[in-house]
Amino acid sequence: MRTCISTIFLATLFVFSNALSQDDRDWDAVVLTIHHVAGGVYYLEGSGGNIGLSVGEDGIVMIDDQFAPLTDRIVARIAELDDGEIRFVINTHRHGDHMGGNENLANMGITILANDRVRVRLLADMLPDAALPILTYSDTATVHLNGEEVHVFTVPPAHTDGDSFVHFRASDVLHLGDVFRTNNFPYIDLSNGGTLQGTLDALAIAIGMSGPNTLIIPGHGAVSAREDVIDFRDMALVVAQRVEALVREGATFQEVLAAETTAEYEDKWGDPERFLRGVYAEVGGQ
Repeated sequence: MRTCISTIFLATLFVFSNALSQDDRDWDAVVLTIHHVAGGVYYLEGSGGNIGLSVGEDGIVMIDDQFAPLTDRIVARIAELDDGEIRFVINTHRHGDHMGGNENLANMGITILANDRVRVRLLADMLPDAALPILTYSDTATVHLNGEEVHVFTVPPAHTDGDSFVHFRASDVLHLGDVFRTNNFPYIDLSNGGTLQGTLDALAIAIGMSGPNTLIIPGHGAVSAREDVIDFRDMALVVAQRVEALVREGATFQEVLAAETTAEYEDKWGDPERFLRGVYAEVGGQ
């Protein structure tokens, strides 16, 4: 019970703190940069998750949309790349730095897609109807535009319980949302159904469907390759095994933190505490 209350408190504090940080931020100072990936696929880097873009004569498909105060600038920046109509937005999951612009985009007439569980989570949060995906899927969906099959599919509960990957088949590009990131350890959001095992399973799916030339857009960070996802998955496996061994010996979370289970990885992936909390909870820590 104490652990459950603590988890809920931390999740609430995170949402509240995130809202405050959004209100205080200088949104005009956010630099919006578009990078070409391959074929007609690009990604937009700004504040929040990387926005994937499929661009062509049939219009534009967006993957995620960052924070609401950035919507007008994001739309204008995309128009500088291509002035075609934005036809669809696909949410990779339910976090505000990836779908905070949903309501604004829906009010522009843009159709929003997401996994069924994303809509359920957003309904529970009592978001305005316009912020909700109006097309949902339990398994897969495909958008056929610009000679590209934009294939979106559900993966096991990983970062959250509503994660989706997006495969731009013709361009051989994968967008993995926040299941994979290059600048942080994995984030297992327990309050939104995330799991360690699902993270490992989802990363294995990405590795299995990637070839030597596949380019991978992370939820945060730079475009990567199959080997980068393998390194990320292998790191998570090693750390999980170390933490589980400590838990079996009766270690508290503070003792796990002090045990330097992530020491050789921190230069690359930063502060491990959030990741370790998720691992510790899943392997039976009390």
